[in-house]
Amino acid sequence: ELLVGDALVASAFLSYSGPYTKPFRKALLESWLAFLRAPPGKGQAVPLSPSCDPLNMLCTESMIAGWNVQGLPADPVSTENGAIVTQSNRVPLIIDPQLQGLLWVKQMETPNGLQITRLGHPELLAKVKHTLENGAPILIENLPETIDASLMPVVSRQTFTRGSKKYVRLGDDELEWHPNFRMYLHTKLGNPQIGRAHV
Repeated sequence: ELLVGDALVASAFLSYSGPYTKPFRKALLESWLAFLRAPPGKGQAVPLSPSCDPLNMLCTESMIAGWNVQGLPADPVSTENGAIVTQSNRVPLIIDPQLQGLLWVKQMETPNGLQITRLGHPELLAKVKHTLENGAPILIENLPETIDASLMPVVSRQTFTRGSKKYVRLGDDELEWHPNFRMYLHTKLGNPQIGRAHV
């Protein structure tokens, strides 16, 4: 009876709370819970766990311990960030002036064949294509405030289905989207205004 409401809160947390600091995240969560438990007008309340915590739905204590061993700081915001990065289907942008998140991603994904590159690297698209088709993770580090337009089909997951498989157009190629593919975007800028590069 409580699963739907708890999953709704966890999904909202994944989708909307990433860019915010802890006080804003707390305020968002409190407003969602208040609305779901006592909707205005004639709305019907959604059943929720008494202490509905998105992290209880998104990760376990053993997962958090593993992240800490891999270099993720143990503070609550970092734990929330770890859940967002690992559980969301979206391509995460890690805003990381102190390079703690960068270290964590490298430690976590190196055993999975992590590829590391930067914008402007001559092999950038080749590495993206390779990891996309083979299901390996890729980290694009030290982003400026613009993203190369050629990467946008992958960043925004502009996939299409053919049969039972997903594909994406990248440049002139149609590439199969491997289900294990993961992309991480990283910037050292403290407050970036990331946008698509003008072509």
